[in-house]
Parts: sequence; C-alpha cells; structure tokens
Amino acid sequence: MNPILLAVLLLGGLGLIAGLILAIASILMAVPKDEKAEALCELLPGANCGACGYSGCAGYADAMANHGAKVGLCSPGGEAVAKATGELLGVSGNVERLTALVRCGGCEEFTARKLEYHGLPSCRAATQFYGGDWLCNYGCLGYGDCVAACEYGAITVENGLARVDASLCRGCTKCVSACPKKLIVMAGSATRGVVRCSNHDKGPKTHAACKVGCIGCGKCVKVCEHDAVQVVNCLANIDPEKCIGCGKCAEACPKHCITMFGSAT
Repeated sequence: MNPILLAVLLLGGLGLIAGLILAIASILMAVPKDEKAEALCELLPGANCGACGYSGCAGYADAMANHGAKVGLCSPGGEAVAKATGELLGVSGNVERLTALVRCGGCEEFTARKLEYHGLPSCRAATQFYGGDWLCNYGCLGYGDCVAACEYGAITVENGLARVDASLCRGCTKCVSACPKKLIVMAGSATRGVVRCSNHDKGPKTHAACKVGCIGCGKCVKVCEHDAVQVVNCLANIDPEKCIGCGKCAEACPKHCITMFGSAT
C-alpha cells in the first residue's frame, strides 16, 4: 500500500477514535444543568454588583435555588425582581431598599485645600498625595470616582462634594467600592439620623480642617433619649436600630453635621 495513503488512514482512524472518546466523555462527565438556578438568574438584572452578598447574579441565583437564600436581596432589581423570584420559588419576600449615603459634608464652602493637585482627575490617584488636596484627610476628594462607577446617574459632585440622588440610586454598592476614602455606605429603611462626617481627629484639629466636621463634643449623646448616639474615637455614631428619627441630635449639634436621612444624601 502507498505509504502516504497508509499514513492518512492511520491519522484519520486515530482522529475518529479520539473524537468518539471525547464524545463519550462529554456525556459521562457532563455537569447537569440547574434549571431552577438558571431561571432565577434570568430574572435578576445582571448587574453582578454583589449588593446581595454573593459573587454575582449567578451566585445569588444558585444560593436561592439550592441553599435557602432569601429572596429580596437584590437592591438593583427592587420589588419587581423580589416578586418574580419569590413566585418562581413559591415564597414571599420584600426587598429592603438601600441607598448610598456619603458620610461627609465638607464641600468647598466649609473647608479649604492644603495643596494644588495637578495629577489625574481621580480620587484614587489624588489620595496618594498626602491623603488628597483638602485640609481634611478624611473627607470627600470630589474627583468623581463614585460618579464614574454609578450606572444609574445617581451621583453628582457639587462644590467638591459627592451627592446622591436617592430617587435614582439602585443600591448596587459600586460607589462604595469606588471610594478610596470609604466615605460611602449603604443605608437601609431603618436609617434616620446620620452623621455626615468621617473625621476621627480630635475636636480642635477637625475644627481647623472643616467648619462642619464632628468635633466629638457629645452634645448629641446627651440629648438622645434612646441611647442611639455614641461618640467613638472622636466621632459621633448613630445606631439605626435605636434611632427613632426625633431630630434632637441634629438640633443639638453645634457643627450641623447630623441630618435626617433623605435630605441631601
């Protein structure tokens, strides 16, 4: 037989055998599809933001289908997704609406710059230079990393300070990850009184850096009748589980850094 023809036949035979082995292996080793998880994933918005506490929409869908995760953890999906996933699983659940909250009130009107920054217009880049260009090392830098991260147009920078439009915020938490100063937190429905400051310096130093920075004076603690306010490490903190939203702490604050949640978030 012609050597060339023999080689072609041998190679063809080996290829056929290998193809059959792969086909059989793909059948025997195939991972069964989780139809329920796939159906749940189709109902989720696909933001993969991690606000639910899982790796992404697929992870949350798998957790609901196979591990008893609660429906209603998807903030971007809102009530519509909570209802749809609940109906598919035969359970009921409501979503707690989360809104981004900027824990800073020190816009250009109340603080000043300590240096002239001429680098990249990015908070993450600016913070590498002595903590940023503002006198307060804890405050918002105002270069808009959170604005760029928000897919819903809920954040703007006004007078050097990031502000959140609560009506547009979908609670995806991407702005939380984007802020190098860790100034943005997610506030739930129980949140009422909030401290719009993150400065942990002592009172005189905070006062020198920002006119509306918390000086840890404790007046808010004294007027709170529900033990909801504490000063920890020179900064007032309000427990949302105890706060009833009476507003007395905001009235007592000499620096006006405590407000009721929902106003200029």
